[in-house]
Amino acid sequence: MKVLVIGGTGHVSRFTVPQLVEAGCEVIAAGSGRTPQPDGGAWSQVKYIACKTGEGKDISPLLDAGPEVVIEMCGHAWPTYQQMKGRVEHFIACGSVWMFGEPKVAPTPDEPQNPCPFPDYARRFQHIQQMIEQSPADGTAFTAIMPPNICGPGKVPLECMGGRSVDVHLSHAAGKEVMLPDGPEVLIGPCDAEDIARCFVQAALKRDRAAGHIFNVGSAFALTTTQLVNVFADIYNVKIPIHRVTWSDYIEKVNPDMGAWWHFKAHMCPDISKAMQLLDYQPHYTPAQTLARAVDWMREEKII
Repeated sequence: MKVLVIGGTGHVSRFTVPQLVEAGCEVIAAGSGRTPQPDGGAWSQVKYIACKTGEGKDISPLLDAGPEVVIEMCGHAWPTYQQMKGRVEHFIACGSVWMFGEPKVAPTPDEPQNPCPFPDYARRFQHIQQMIEQSPADGTAFTAIMPPNICGPGKVPLECMGGRSVDVHLSHAAGKEVMLPDGPEVLIGPCDAEDIARCFVQAALKRDRAAGHIFNVGSAFALTTTQLVNVFADIYNVKIPIHRVTWSDYIEKVNPDMGAWWHFKAHMCPDISKAMQLLDYQPHYTPAQTLARAVDWMREEKII
């Protein structure tokens, strides 16, 4: 099976591509050329094509490569699918659990919960729904995979301010106080990029089971915000004090960026039972393990 991974040298793709090669697939990695393809190992068997995707982009070099399965990791699924439908057998798009809106329950099923407050995510999810509806008539199987917070080696992990700031990680390592909103705690589910990759690979290998479905991917469980702080305290071998403030003070004075404070408002604890049942998906890493793996990577890269 020939598989094209668009965004093939990105964080999740750096785990997806080798797993596909190990599964016996012929793999093509496509990217803008900004991030080089890794050397050695499974990557020596991978063909790389420099090609930008998105609205109005010419992706004929990707179609000329003759892929049977396309995994689109860049968030350009809609325009890319429009050019590829009927010409590939299976199209797999990467979304986000945030596309479902603020959860009503936890674990959260892979379906809309409330209106999504992020316009780009809302638009992309509308496109995912359209592609699922249209794909049978288009002659191309369609699947969407919805990760939560992506963690693991290769990227600065989520910290206790809801961002990916090296400076905040340094403050955690120094045992500095963390401010959190008062009241009920939300669930935060960091998931290892290696585990997320595993779900994409399973969807590619099990097309008949994956076609027409949206699948949540994630860890086996999530952490409360207090547990998140305590995990970092263990990783950095320090005590990190927590100071609680009112919700209004938190979002107005402490952490006014919605993209950051949303982590402390909306549960990120996806229900992964459908992926486990239909795709035989099994996460290998707990949230604490993937956060530790990410911090180890930052240390190895001398980021901290």
